[in-house]
Amino acid sequence: MKIAYIFFNGKLLGNVNFFKNFFMENKGDIFCADGGANLCHELNLTPNEIWGDLDSIDKDILSFYEEKNVIIKKFPKDKDFTDSELILNYIKEKSYDKIYCIGAFGGDIDHELTNINLMFKYDNLFLLKENELLFKIEKEFYLKNELNTKISFIPFSEEIKNLTLSGFKYNVNNITLKKGDSLCISNIIEANSAKVTFDKGKILCVIKK
Repeated sequence: MKIAYIFFNGKLLGNVNFFKNFFMENKGDIFCADGGANLCHELNLTPNEIWGDLDSIDKDILSFYEEKNVIIKKFPKDKDFTDSELILNYIKEKSYDKIYCIGAFGGDIDHELTNINLMFKYDNLFLLKENELLFKIEKEFYLKNELNTKISFIPFSEEIKNLTLSGFKYNVNNITLKKGDSLCISNIIEANSAKVTFDKGKILCVIKK
């Protein structure tokens, strides 16, 4: 599996050892959006590239990575994309199976909401914290070996038509879930292979670790 990581300019929101172990178990290419390099440095990792206007990265950390010959691309402060989306536009053609985004939360709410919305613009994005994993579902989806895991399904389109959940504590069968409905919050997986199906719509999935 081909994996990429993008460090956003937020907070780790988890134990350093959790992230270090995650990186060891899931090797991949590392990219940093400006101040995300501060988080990368905290984990003693060396990124492939750092992109942004470089107004948030610690100057000593910037110098440290320059000495390690990390590719650093500086952009004007006034631009049409966030630093994170600049990188996503760059790596979207590289055919990564999973792109884990770290540091997407812990900052201003407008940035957090924008980061969540990025999942519905780019494929294979997963927003990672120690205790939560967020990703989109736009078609039939299976959850395997997640027994007793807490999970929520949040509608991200006007309607989710004919939604069926099987293998959960609270199963539903061919319902219409509308934007703003809280019916599918805080469910629990009760089968080794749980299934989500629907005919049309977009769902934000939040798994509690």
